[in-house]
Amino acid sequence: MTLTDIECIGALDAAERTFQMDEEAFRGFYELTARPVWVYLARVTGDHRLADDLLQETYYRFLRARATFASEDHRRHYLFRIATNLARDHFRQPHATEAIAGDVRSDAGAAEREAVRIDVTRAMARLKPRERSILWLAYAQGWTHEEIAASVGVTPASLKTLLYRARRRLATLLQARRVMGGRP
Repeated sequence: MTLTDIECIGALDAAERTFQMDEEAFRGFYELTARPVWVYLARVTGDHRLADDLLQETYYRFLRARATFASEDHRRHYLFRIATNLARDHFRQPHATEAIAGDVRSDAGAAEREAVRIDVTRAMARLKPRERSILWLAYAQGWTHEEIAASVGVTPASLKTLLYRARRRLATLLQARRVMGGRP
């Protein structure tokens, strides 16, 4: 080994330590990411209690992995990848059912907006978990195609096609509800 090799290894070790987390760093990371991950899981699964359970499992697996990351974005994407995989695994289980979202609050001044929200929630519940995931990450989280592709485990080119199909399917479901007067 040359001195340059040793310097490079030392720099890599220092960079790796930078992105490892102690308890305080994890608390900060958790405070920044827990709510968006929970909302994502609640939308993907359609079940708030299940989202609570999957959120705990997501962070457990994240900590257990003891992975190192090139950046904070990489760390966040890894966390969402774990959440995505857990939700996908849940729906692969024979007892998993898709819930039509309920638990909706309404106020008299926003009845029409509420009806639209209910329609969208119900239409989203009828989508496949992967379709819900990519739509949520794209439009609610504002992720790029590359970020979503990395999170759900597909290429960016494949994601564009999947996202197009998911949008089209959602639009079809919403249009069918409108034609039927809001009935499922």
